[in-house]
Amino acid sequence: MQVIIRPYQTEDCQAILDIINYNIHHTTNIYEYEARTLEEQKNIFTEKTAKNFPVIVAELNHEVVGFGYYSEFRTRPAYQFTVEHSVYISQQHCNKGIGKLLLHKLITLAKKQHKNTMIAVIDSENEKSILFHEKAGFKKIGTISQSGYKFDRWLNTVLLQLFLQP
Repeated sequence: MQVIIRPYQTEDCQAILDIINYNIHHTTNIYEYEARTLEEQKNIFTEKTAKNFPVIVAELNHEVVGFGYYSEFRTRPAYQFTVEHSVYISQQHCNKGIGKLLLHKLITLAKKQHKNTMIAVIDSENEKSILFHEKAGFKKIGTISQSGYKFDRWLNTVLLQLFLQP
């Protein structure tokens, strides 16, 4: 299995949108209710890349099977060294090490941009993602109870943090 990690290109957006919309409709991984449109997703990534934040994809056999990015954690100037990231893999390609490749690349890019801290914001029911982040060195720093509401129930958000600089 030869997975290529590379920068996002606009033509990747439909495959990424399919992954995102699956998660919106079937999981608590994204606290949204309505599917995104292709135009909305392109605009989201255009905004991130215009601010010099990376959007990367995992490609397997010329197919986009996952993606990741980071951007500002908060918009106030004092938060400029802290980023929040996301990594998503298509359902058909989970548990193959693709997420680890994407996360490692994001961490490397954030270090090169002299970021200090990377934050993961994860639904508490997503135990696999929490464990995945802990294996990558993230530490659980808190839980925000009843921070989201989806599928007719309250959801809790877990925050994890990785220090990027020595």
